[in-house]
Amino acid sequence: MITKDEVKHIAKLARIGLNDKEIEKYQKDMSAILDWMEQLKEVDITNVAPAAQITGLENVARTDRAIDFENKSKIINLFPEKKDRYDKVKSIFLME
Repeated sequence: MITKDEVKHIAKLARIGLNDKEIEKYQKDMSAILDWMEQLKEVDITNVAPAAQITGLENVARTDRAIDFENKSKIINLFPEKKDRYDKVKSIFLME
């Protein structure tokens, strides 16, 4: 069984705050998951081929290439302010 200190440590690593009731809940839940993983170790998989996915589909992506944008000057003219050779835009503040 996972100890309360181990649950607190995992929560700290994940930067999750837990109260005592939640710690007890996760202690039971994590222990149950690890017990289930132990049961899976008993399954004989010697003749089972590894599989990453079973649908047979492949990820098809286009080639990543740079292309010149024909309306570049029109977009540059939309910038509200210019300083030296830079185009200035308003600052963006992220709130945490």
